[in-house]
Order: sequence, then structure tokens, then C-alpha cells
Amino acid sequence: MMTIREPERTVGVKNESTVQEFILEAFPATQHLGSLLFLEHLLAYLASIVGNAVIILITWADHRLQTPMYVLLSTFSFCECCFITTVIPKLLSIFLSGRQTIPFPACLTQAFFFLFIGAGIFFLIAVMSLDRYLAICKPLHYASIMNLRVSFLLIFLCYSLSFIFFTGLMLKVFQLSFCGPNIISHFFCDLGSLIHLSCSNTSSVETYFFFVTSFAILLSLIVTITAYSNIVVTILRLPSAKERQKAFSTCSSHLIVLSLMYGSCVFIYVKPKQANRLDSNKEAALVNTVVTPVLNPVIYTLRNKQVHQALRDTLSRMRLQK
Repeated sequence: MMTIREPERTVGVKNESTVQEFILEAFPATQHLGSLLFLEHLLAYLASIVGNAVIILITWADHRLQTPMYVLLSTFSFCECCFITTVIPKLLSIFLSGRQTIPFPACLTQAFFFLFIGAGIFFLIAVMSLDRYLAICKPLHYASIMNLRVSFLLIFLCYSLSFIFFTGLMLKVFQLSFCGPNIISHFFCDLGSLIHLSCSNTSSVETYFFFVTSFAILLSLIVTITAYSNIVVTILRLPSAKERQKAFSTCSSHLIVLSLMYGSCVFIYVKPKQANRLDSNKEAALVNTVVTPVLNPVIYTLRNKQVHQALRDTLSRMRLQK
């Protein structure tokens, strides 16, 4: 009898066991290029951090830039720094050391902050688009509608909404059981890949995940498209060809970056079945975690003459103090 019961106990223990850590598969085909990829992503990460940090420091060092537009931009830059920091340092450690494991709590934490900050960035983009719409299309009413108090209130609302949505989602994910396998086919703890590994019934979690990600992306996309469409119409009505060309040059740069961001996120997240995208989203995710964070500082403010002047004035003050 003992020889029959003992295996049953072993099987029972095995079925009840939970995953303690996950393995981030990252890019298995390029593992032999670890040092080169480490250097490449490190330079991109540092460029993004430095570029965004310059925007933040200049905005708060120069009182002329303490306006709703630049407060929103500096907040956007800060969020970009936080967003890429949730992913890139771990990816760098994988390239450098080859260690691909991540503990279960750390994996859930990374997944939460990636989605929470990412959704907040999209809501913030929508607010920035509305700010530009008011400034360009309704200049006489802009000062009475937008001020620093309203800007901070809108920023608070963006991240409150994101926090509520994704805290609820993570509570649902936390209740799932993970009993193996533990290999995530991604370079970070992508929540869709994580849900796919659960041995629980995930239909309700997948539905909720699809709803909140689609809401965050599509709502901000609709607001942004509406705002920029009105901006383009207003620009076309400008009497001077030189002014139209200058305005279109700025808008086209913004639209290129926004197209990259929204295009990659729609491709990744706006699909009801997470299993449909598990093997196709790594390259798209790199666009939002590596490419656009480097482009955003250049596109949004470092090409701006007002920022150039503020930067020159700040550097001059620093030289005089020395």
C-alpha cells in the first residue's frame, strides 16, 4: 500500500507548487551579441535620461518656462525617465551577465509600473494635445482656461485614473495560480505573457486587461487625433506661407513620434486574445522603450528656440557663479 500512496503524495505536492521566479527569454537568437547590445541599449538609455533631465531642469530653473505647456512637458519627461527605468536596467543586466531570472514579486512589480506609468503617459499626451489645441485654435480663451493649477490637476487626474485601472488589474493577476512553465518570451515582465503562463482560468483577467489597455490607448488616441486635426485646419488658414511651413514642420515631428508610440501599442495591446501576440510584440515594445524615449526630448523641446535661450541663460548664470 505504501508504494502506491507515496507517488500520489508526490504528485499532489507537485500540482500545488507555485512558481517562485520567471525566466525572461529576451532575444535568444542574439545572445552571442550580449556586450554589443549592452553598449547599444546603455547609450540609448543614457541619451534618453540626459535629454529628459535637461528638459526638467531647464523648466524649473527658468521662470519664463513655468507655464502650463512646459509644466506638462517636464512632467512628460519625468514620466518617460521612470517608464524606461522600469525595463531597461533589467535588460542591460541580462545582456551583461546573461542572468535571465526575475523573482515573482519583482516581476509583478515591474509589470504594474510599466502599465501604470505607460497609461499615464498616454493620458498625459492627450492633455498636452488639448493644451496645444487651445493655444493655437483658441488663443483668446487660452489664458482663462489653462493655468498652472489646472495643469497640475490634469496631471493628477491622468495618474489617478491609471492607478485605479491597473491596481484593479494587478489584484486580479495576483489571485492567479502559476504552477509552470515559467519562461516569459519577452525582455521584461509583459503582463499578457505572464497571464498566458497561469494555470488558472484567465478569461476574466484577459477581458479586463483588454478593456483597460484599449481604453487608455484609444481614448488618448481619439483626443490627440481630434486636437491635431483642428490644429492642422487652423494652420492651413494662416495667411503667411512661411508661418504655415514652420508650424507644419513642428507638427509633423510630433506626429511622427506619436505614430510610432500609438502604432506599436495598438499592435501589442488592442487584441482580445493575448495568446495572439506573444511572439510578435518584442520588436514593437522596443519602439516605446528605446526608440521614442530618445526622440521625444529632441522632438518636443530641444528644437524649441525658447528652450535654447533658457538653456543658454542657465549656463551663463552657472559660469558667473563660478
